[in-house]
Amino acid sequence: MDIARRNNVTVTGTPQGRTVVLAHGFGCDQNMWRLTLPALVEEYRVVLFDYVGSGRSDAAAFSEDRYGSLSGYAQDVVEVCEALDLRDAVFVGHSVSAMIGVLAAGTAPERIGAHVMVAPSPRYIDDEGYRGGFSADDIDELLASLESNYLGWSAAMAPVIMGNADRPELGEELRNSFCATDPDMARVFARTTFLSDSRDDLKSVEVPTLVLECTQDVIAPREVGAFVHRAIPGSTLVTLDATGHCPHLSAPEATNRAIIEFLAALR
Repeated sequence: MDIARRNNVTVTGTPQGRTVVLAHGFGCDQNMWRLTLPALVEEYRVVLFDYVGSGRSDAAAFSEDRYGSLSGYAQDVVEVCEALDLRDAVFVGHSVSAMIGVLAAGTAPERIGAHVMVAPSPRYIDDEGYRGGFSADDIDELLASLESNYLGWSAAMAPVIMGNADRPELGEELRNSFCATDPDMARVFARTTFLSDSRDDLKSVEVPTLVLECTQDVIAPREVGAFVHRAIPGSTLVTLDATGHCPHLSAPEATNRAIIEFLAALR
């Protein structure tokens, strides 16, 4: 199988630099990293890709059986790393991709040597002693709305997820990204994402990890960032002066600065 074609893999930046893998979240694609890329390419080798069902990936490779769990997406990551023979790469995962990166590293630890988690959440549903931000009923309603009218859901939810109501163009970009995703494939990814529980997987992380949270984020409230930070020994938690769930778009300078400082400290 042509992994590069399947996942629309792009390799750019400095060939001799340490490799940084940028992984997008639900309903997005690699274009969402365009404001981060310029901060990395002069010093690092950068790998971008689209999960199957997103962006310009090969839709024919989609399988509900495979992508009905986060492990299917993690296997994509492992196969991309293997195809490029990556070693000790830094995995930068936005939202659910942060947990996908943890699973991938657990499968192939030699491939990933550090994590940057941008607005991560190991579980979106509240639990005893844990605040994920949503009740089980909230998630049921969210998924029912998405499955019954994906385009309508995208139009309503994108501005809420993005935040920054004073910059409606950001919400519009996220809406367009959602709408460009095949609804059936988006339905599978959404259910996989919002019903996941990766809290126990965080205990396996033993490499340097940066956790980036926003001051206000309806998808991953600050209690989640604190939980992830506590669960990963030695991790660094940075609260960005940013609102919404996509700080790499809404506050790229602060986001890039935090990432670059973390990368520099890895040397």
